[in-house]
Amino acid sequence: MTQFIITKQPEYELLDCGNNYKLERYGKFVLSRPDPQALWPTDTSTWKPDAEFKDSWNKEIEPWSIDFGGLTLEIKLSPFKHTGLFPEQIVNWQWMEKLIIESKRSIKVLNLFGYTGGASLICAKAGAEVTHVDASKSAITWANENAELSGLQDKPIRWILDDALAFVKKEVRRGVKYDAIVMDPPSFGRGAKGEVWKIEEGFLELINDCFSVLSDNPLFFVLNGYSAGYSAIAYEENLKPLQQKFGGQIEAGDLAIKDSKGRLLPCGIVARWKK
Repeated sequence: MTQFIITKQPEYELLDCGNNYKLERYGKFVLSRPDPQALWPTDTSTWKPDAEFKDSWNKEIEPWSIDFGGLTLEIKLSPFKHTGLFPEQIVNWQWMEKLIIESKRSIKVLNLFGYTGGASLICAKAGAEVTHVDASKSAITWANENAELSGLQDKPIRWILDDALAFVKKEVRRGVKYDAIVMDPPSFGRGAKGEVWKIEEGFLELINDCFSVLSDNPLFFVLNGYSAGYSAIAYEENLKPLQQKFGGQIEAGDLAIKDSKGRLLPCGIVARWKK
């Protein structure tokens, strides 16, 4: 297994973590948020965040933007402790961007559970045609705001408000094909029409349908995971049929951010295949 590690970026850094919390800097603001993976002691008495999340944020901050990974992204204090950015994903963004540019061909990307659009925008910036799917209207609105901030609003991106599994099934029936797929399935969620998503029930069906919409010459497949109890090994096993059919390489492991003291904060898992 591989460790995919990000370190301090110009406008993002993990300053400290421990006691089930993390202290991060997003541009000009420092935030403290819960993180159950920060399972070690640290001296939080020295922390001086601009805002702290416990049951809710202790103060309001108007949305602000940061330059990150070649994009300009809007950061917001959401009611669910999130900020609109998962910084560890920069390692996947850089990997996908490089593959698209070096392919020197027209690439169609499908981004499922696309959230605030980082992966979609980096693929579009690299020259791909992108279909971005999310069941949350607010997330798609946020993604469009990020596209405008990044100067990518005129790129060929289809913004689709739909349940991921329902959308892929429709694409299978329509015979639509994609050269690359990115997905980040949550453990639980609801589709745009109230469809219930449970990863333990829908994951294998979704993967199978995604394989059905891959082109005859696919470029990559990225499978991210944040659901407790799943291993990168399990995700890697799901990508092996691609390697058997098309060749190429698979790598899998933990996503992590290194804090200023050199500790690694686990941030999820990823398995990715490339031709």
